[in-house]
Amino acid sequence: MAQRPKAPARLNAANLTALGASRLAELLTEASTGDANLKRRLRLELAAEAGPDRLAAEIDKRIGALATARVRVSWRKRGELIRDLETHRRMIVDRLAPADARAAFASLLAWFDLFAGLSVRVKDPRGELIFAFEDAAPDLWTLAAAAVENPAALDALAEAVGRRPQDYARWIGAAGDALTPDLTRRLLDALPVAVRGARPARGAMRRLADRAGDLDLWLSLATPEEKGSPDFAAGAARRLLADGRVAEARAALEAALQPAPANRRWTFGRNPAAGRPTLTPAWELASIDVLEAEGQRTEAQDLRWAMFERDLSPQPLRDYLARLPDFDDVEALDRAFAHAAAADDFGAALGFLMDWPAHREAAALVLERRREAQRTWPRKAEWAARLLQRYPEAAEALG
Repeated sequence: MAQRPKAPARLNAANLTALGASRLAELLTEASTGDANLKRRLRLELAAEAGPDRLAAEIDKRIGALATARVRVSWRKRGELIRDLETHRRMIVDRLAPADARAAFASLLAWFDLFAGLSVRVKDPRGELIFAFEDAAPDLWTLAAAAVENPAALDALAEAVGRRPQDYARWIGAAGDALTPDLTRRLLDALPVAVRGARPARGAMRRLADRAGDLDLWLSLATPEEKGSPDFAAGAARRLLADGRVAEARAALEAALQPAPANRRWTFGRNPAAGRPTLTPAWELASIDVLEAEGQRTEAQDLRWAMFERDLSPQPLRDYLARLPDFDDVEALDRAFAHAAAADDFGAALGFLMDWPAHREAAALVLERRREAQRTWPRKAEWAARLLQRYPEAAEALG
C-alpha cells in the first residue's frame, strides 16, 4: 500500500503562505468568530493598510470605549484585557509611529490615561496591569522625544504629568534610557508652577530632577523628615560629593545626627545623647566617603576598620585593604581573619570567611568550634558542599 504524503508538521509563515491568501482569509475569519481580540487585531491591520489616519481613528475608538466603560473586570477576564491593551500599544508603536509620530504619541498618551480607570475596575491582585503599563513606559518616552518638537505635544505631556503625577512617577522610574536628560529638562520647564509645588507631584518632580541632573531641585523637594533620615542623608551626600560639593555633603549627613549635628565622628549608631537615631550602613559608608573627600584619610580608615570589626562586613574591609601600602595589606588581612575567627557569632564569622573567600580559615574555624558548627545554620549545606573537596573533615563536621 502506498504511503500517504506527510503534511507540513510545523505552523510557520512559510508553510502557511502555501495555503494562499484566499484560504488564509477564510481561516482568519473563522478563527475570529468568538475571539474579540483577534477580530480587533484584524480590523487594526486593515486600518493600517488604509493609512495612518484610519489606523489612528480605529485605535482611538477602542481607547475611548475602554475609557468610558464602567463594568468591573474579573480575574478571568484580566488576561484578555491586558492582551487587548498590548495589541493596541504595539500597533501604535510599530505601525502608527513610523507613519505619523505626533498621532502615535497622542494615541499612546490616551492609552496611558486608561490606567487610572482600569486600576479601579480590574481585579488585579498580582499587579499584572501595573506591570503592563510599566513595561510600556519606554515606548511612551521614546515617542514623546520624537513628538515634543511640536509645542502642543509637549504641553499635552506636561498636562498629563500634572493631572496624574503619582502614576507618572512610576512611569518615569520605569523609563530606562528612553527618558533622556534633554527631554526631562524640557518637560520640567513645561510643567506649571502649581504642579511643581503640589505635594502629590513631589515624587514625579524628584525623579525628573534626578534624570535632568538638577541636584538643587532634587534637594529642594526633600521634606524636613526626609532630611533627618540617615538613608536619605546618605543619598544626598553621595550626589553632592559627585558634584564636588564636599561641605554640603557633610551638612547633609549631619542633618541626620540630631540632636547632636556637630558630632560628625560619632557613627555606627552609638548613642551619646538621648533620642539620637540609629544610623544605617548607607549613612556610615557615605560618611567615610565624605571624610576621604575632606582629606581625612586616617580617620576614614579607622572608621572602615571599626565597621568591619562590628559587622564583619566584607566591603569596608576591602576598601580598607585597598588603601594600605604593599605588604601592610597582608598583615591587616591576617588580623581581620583572626578577628572573625574569635567572633561570638559563629554563623556571621563562618559566613564572612566563606564569602571572602578564605576557605582554609573557614575550615579551621569549623574544626575548632565543632559544637557550634553542628547547630542549624541557614547556609550550612552550601558551606559543607564548598568545603568538601579540599577540607572534607570540616565539611563532615558541618554535617
